[in-house]
Amino acid sequence: MAPRTHARPRDGRRPVELLLCLVAVAGLAVDAAVHARLADRYDAIGDSITQGTLFRAEAAAASLAALLLLLGRRQSAVLFGWLVAASGLGALLLYRYVDVGTLGPLPNMYEPIWFADKTLAAWAEGIATVALTALLLLGFRRRRGQEPA
Repeated sequence: MAPRTHARPRDGRRPVELLLCLVAVAGLAVDAAVHARLADRYDAIGDSITQGTLFRAEAAAASLAALLLLLGRRQSAVLFGWLVAASGLGALLLYRYVDVGTLGPLPNMYEPIWFADKTLAAWAEGIATVALTALLLLGFRRRRGQEPA
């Protein structure tokens, strides 16, 4: 009986890695779209740096992370995507539940309500974070020579 081999697409990714990558890209794309759509509504919040500016930065970072993942999964792209998704989710939850106040040039972004776009962004960032965590763990195992069976 021939040994069992794992199919790999041309870019070297296994099907599970490809699926996780696509899930992460979708989550980051939704994150980017929501933040870009909402940015102008938050331009009045803040002085030197507005919440709208921060939303645009989140949209740009999420878009870049998604693009880097689509171009070819490298651990650095996966780590960057994870940092964008996890920090976005962390900030969203922090400012939903805690009135932090202003932090230096950052505005007070406390908003103790859930609405459709906030919920959508939270789910997208959470799903992307989980998928990217799995990709990071798979990459770590591969580098240590513990290739999954």
